[in-house]
Amino acid sequence: MKTLFLTSRRAALGVLAGAALLAAAPAAFAQAWPSKPVRILIGAPPGGTADIVARLLAEGLQKEWGQPVIVEAKPGAAGLIAMQDFLTQPADGYTLLVSVNALVTEIPHVIKLRFDPFKDVKPVAELSRSGLVFVANGALPVKNVPELVAYAKANPGKLSYASYSAGTFSHTMGLELNKAAGIDLNHVPYKGSPPALQDLAGGHVQLMFDGPATSIPMIKGGKIKALAVSGPKRNPALPDVPTFAEQGFAVLDQTAWMGLWLKPDVPADLQAKIRQAALKVMTQPAVQARLADLGNDVGSGASPEELSKMLREASDKQGATLRALGIKPQELGG
Repeated sequence: MKTLFLTSRRAALGVLAGAALLAAAPAAFAQAWPSKPVRILIGAPPGGTADIVARLLAEGLQKEWGQPVIVEAKPGAAGLIAMQDFLTQPADGYTLLVSVNALVTEIPHVIKLRFDPFKDVKPVAELSRSGLVFVANGALPVKNVPELVAYAKANPGKLSYASYSAGTFSHTMGLELNKAAGIDLNHVPYKGSPPALQDLAGGHVQLMFDGPATSIPMIKGGKIKALAVSGPKRNPALPDVPTFAEQGFAVLDQTAWMGLWLKPDVPADLQAKIRQAALKVMTQPAVQARLADLGNDVGSGASPEELSKMLREASDKQGATLRALGIKPQELGG
């Protein structure tokens, strides 16, 4: 009987010890991570806002972690090509995603998705925030939004605006301007800002709603001109360019943010480690100064839970706006 008791006791202790090791495993994994290169996927071409922000982040994380951090651009399909790659990767934190909040707030209302944006991907940190800049080809004979509206009404159906991808903020802003002003700008989607800006400067399209990081260098270089900025205040990098509200179109004064995303089943301790490192990098004075030069503010520091709540609220609002405009989700390429 005593031998049986000891055997049972040893077995019970073994089970408890095993459970303790399993409980400690995620923490130990997070401490040892990373032991190999980390990838950051972006759904935009090199030179775009996502690429610029991701490279700022990657440079800092590489110093922080002592491992290579590689930015991989996979443009196209409103960022969904990068997302497809991201979703096939293991939940080990070695593949990160940098994307705009439109991934959740806008794209699902325009494109039929094969994943759940609120379950299959998780925002862990807001990296940067900005409004958009409404830019025009230099030859277009307008200097501001009221003049543009008057010109569009006098030339119905003759003006086109580019977006950096269908279903994004850059696309829906044009739809909202059409509705608010009673005009009919034609939408032309591109695979990112750089090719769209090239066609804008070349006169192939006349207008674009773009992120300040990519449009400001071309504005200052005299290749395109700015008509307005979105957001609650003027962009410090473009102090002479009025907001939409100042020009009578307050409905367009909106902002977007660039976030760092993970698969939700990445171990919680590792999620926290990645978030902490990302926020540390983005709040460094040199990074903040670079963002300011690009017309962007550093992210808010909101928690993942707060970000998820904001995304849900913004998605509901954007969905209602798009439905009111007659926009419904379509198959990719439809």
